[in-house]
Amino acid sequence: MEEIGLFEAIYSARALRRFKPDPVPDEIITRILDAAIRAPTASNYQNWVFLVVKDAERRRRVAEVYRKVGDAIRPVIANLFQSAPAAPAQLARQRRKLNDSVLYLFEHMHVPPVLLVACLKPVAPYWQGAAVPDRIVAGMRAMARFDSSSIYPAVQNIILACRAFGLGTVLTTLHAVLEDEVKAALEIPAEVDTWALLPIGYPLDKFGPVKRKPISEVACLDRWGSPWPG
Repeated sequence: MEEIGLFEAIYSARALRRFKPDPVPDEIITRILDAAIRAPTASNYQNWVFLVVKDAERRRRVAEVYRKVGDAIRPVIANLFQSAPAAPAQLARQRRKLNDSVLYLFEHMHVPPVLLVACLKPVAPYWQGAAVPDRIVAGMRAMARFDSSSIYPAVQNIILACRAFGLGTVLTTLHAVLEDEVKAALEIPAEVDTWALLPIGYPLDKFGPVKRKPISEVACLDRWGSPWPG
């Protein structure tokens, strides 16, 4: 297939939730996984595991859990995407479209031919036993909130690699609401945490462009509240 540039992939890799059931060749999945493991990893632990779920029954069981979570949180989703009365018509349409897309995936997670679960095996805290002041140790303990961060550069590589191969995907985490059931379906050890569920397949919808707020609204220069001028 014709290669696309890095920035074209970045600007057009939309979150896609509607898929064809057509199979994805194993050699492409291998390339996607190889892209994932090229991502940075904290202290070079490389303690990630990427579980590729192709078996129809396993996918059905994961999709069943995902649907169960979706059914339970439908009121939350409806409230999240509800348009404010003063919202412009275009924004209201975008919210409805996103809402419909999210609800669609609740019912169709079994359709994409591949479900990829990004996991991390536990590692011992690097600060354990360190001869440093108590305040520093306390701060290191507080940094536990970063424990999962190493998986997400790999997930982004997966998203971009999918785009390069003409495949759609979306980063989802709602499966973790009932993570024990997903672990049971996939025989994941109790001590291993799952950090992302990515359905992968040939999309029914189109790629890009990715719409975002202006940089001046989300980037600062030198201090908080000083907009980046670019």
